[in-house]
Amino acid sequence: MAKQYWLGDFYVDLSRNQITQNTKVQTLAPKALAVLTCLAESHGQVVSQDRLLSQVWPDTVVSPNTLQRSIAQLRKALGDDGKGQSFIKTHAKQGYSLECEVKWQDHTSNSHNKNELPNQEGLKTGEKSTKASAVRTVFVVVAILVFGLWGFSYQKPQPSAGLTFDALHLLTATDDKEFDPTYSPDGQYIVFHRYLGTLCKDRIWAKHIDSQQEIQLTKDWGSYGSHDFSPDGKKLVFFATQACDAPVTQKDCYDLVTLDFEQALHSPQQPNIILQCKQSKVVKPKWISDDHIVMFQKQSERWKLIKYSISDNLSTDLYNPTEGGLIDFAFSPQKHLFAVTRIHSDNQQYIEMLDLDGKLLSSHTIKRPPEVLEHRRIRPNFDPMNDQLIFSTGRQMFTLSYQGEVTKINLPFDDRMIQPVFHPDGDRLLLIKGPYDSDIVKLPLNELQNQNPPSETYESFERSTLGEDYAIFQPGGSLMAFWSERSGEQQLWISDGNTLTMLTDFPTDSFIRGIDWAADGQSLLVNANGVLNKIDLDGKRTIFPMPYAVWQLFQWDSENNTALLEVFDKGVSQYLEYDLNHSTSKSIADTAIKWAAKTADGRLIYKDKLDRFWQPGAVEPEKILDLDHQGDRANSFVIKGHVIYAINSQHQLWSYDLNTRLFTVLGQVREEVDYLTDVSESHVLLGVRMSAKKEVVELTVGK
Repeated sequence: MAKQYWLGDFYVDLSRNQITQNTKVQTLAPKALAVLTCLAESHGQVVSQDRLLSQVWPDTVVSPNTLQRSIAQLRKALGDDGKGQSFIKTHAKQGYSLECEVKWQDHTSNSHNKNELPNQEGLKTGEKSTKASAVRTVFVVVAILVFGLWGFSYQKPQPSAGLTFDALHLLTATDDKEFDPTYSPDGQYIVFHRYLGTLCKDRIWAKHIDSQQEIQLTKDWGSYGSHDFSPDGKKLVFFATQACDAPVTQKDCYDLVTLDFEQALHSPQQPNIILQCKQSKVVKPKWISDDHIVMFQKQSERWKLIKYSISDNLSTDLYNPTEGGLIDFAFSPQKHLFAVTRIHSDNQQYIEMLDLDGKLLSSHTIKRPPEVLEHRRIRPNFDPMNDQLIFSTGRQMFTLSYQGEVTKINLPFDDRMIQPVFHPDGDRLLLIKGPYDSDIVKLPLNELQNQNPPSETYESFERSTLGEDYAIFQPGGSLMAFWSERSGEQQLWISDGNTLTMLTDFPTDSFIRGIDWAADGQSLLVNANGVLNKIDLDGKRTIFPMPYAVWQLFQWDSENNTALLEVFDKGVSQYLEYDLNHSTSKSIADTAIKWAAKTADGRLIYKDKLDRFWQPGAVEPEKILDLDHQGDRANSFVIKGHVIYAINSQHQLWSYDLNTRLFTVLGQVREEVDYLTDVSESHVLLGVRMSAKKEVVELTVGK
């Protein structure tokens, strides 16, 4: 079959997945062009849907909606609005026909210059010289050798044109928080999660794009994970998390549930449980066929891709590499491909392409430009119209090729946006926009003890409309250190209550996870962008080189220059006490933990993922039984001397003396308090949630 042909004045080049008219070049999905070619081979005749599906998607179960999306993409590329149907005509209940003249280009003819299009009568057929034939022969031999040495059967896609965006539209301008937006397969609805108060209770909603009508889909409040549509667009699948009565290895159960989307559009529905998971964490289901769902499963701090059969009620490993760790995955129903971001044993992030059976098609290091910080975890989604992916780092968006090339997208705005998801037609995409507004509250301890219930409002310390966190008192001084986004990026700040000073100048889309003072109060250790930075009060910065990314700084012992850390090494979390002078480390726990700190006399205390407190024992760690059910409020806790301070799920601030085993409730805090960050002899510092407005927006791809 010829690889190039003409449809009127449109030149179709299958070798490049392109349609060209004059100088306008459009790159289309290979499957869409395969549909066009199938119609072109029988132009003027009706080709049934069954024939198109079997010819373009052989040995694959797909729905008619998939074919309809390809037809819509073709009509858009050909400038056919679907009403006049001057190119592709729909025959009700029969199929489609191509209603224009087709001129095939002889594949034995000379190739045209890549900057020129051949005329519609074909290439010049003048006499071919022996020299030209010899050159072509050599070229063919070299090409065969190159492809013979290529290790994969997967054909490398052609580079795609860069993306531009020209318009931004608000879709859910409410006071609520929306997350996980997607389009329905037919592109008529957006579906999203709307949260109540904190990010633990939500309902799933739909919104009709044309009428703007919002529809509640789930009947009750729940804790629902990200959703995905069935291939026919009639059902949703997602995880519903519930508290277990007697957890074995985790605190939550994960029920895989489905929801009848068509029925829910008329009245809210109760999800139907199809699978219960109690021994591992399972997230992000993707419906790849009528009977199969692929999802992430976590066991022993390592993720793998599994495929679940609904009819057999059986799961099998789809992709479970023995080295490194998986970060995220995306699935393209148009291309029948998985894209996986993964950390290898060299601690570099890779982009890997898999087929439907989990076979590795390609693996390439992600080549980061300076704007993408070294330890940023990349979570891309597919661009349905081009052989590339897209991801966001917050204020910036990038395309990612299948070969790991990263290109920055020039955006007409400077807002933080996450979770980019394309419309099936590829002409627009959804994102989540909006800041998380948290404040720092400094309260006298006696005020907490004397107020039950707590006061109706808290006065913020250094109020802003963006995020503040990790506030800690200066040892022996009057300063307080914290991070703030008030400058547009997370930076380290200090304040004495009157003067506010920014100590750092970290780059765009920086993230800070952990701050601690030196014992003398003259410097701080900051975990910024996965790197430990010592920051002096005069702004001098010292970086501690490490062989892996730091995920969380728990505590810094400046006198011995050691730090308690969670690190991400070869794709797996480890919990270490790290010697910053000698670059050596030792494990502090053989299980996953949320927080760790040492007492003044060096005893290690940590809280595990089940919110249980542990301390060293003679042979193995011992659980602190007095603190059962007291660690449910937040990840962190504070140790002063030999006393633990934290907030529980009843919003009570408590203390526990490890020497006397005395447990004391110090007072009640408001529900919007996220957690305790520090304690002094007279005051406490609290992280308080002011607002967490998130809304769904839509970006239009530029023409």
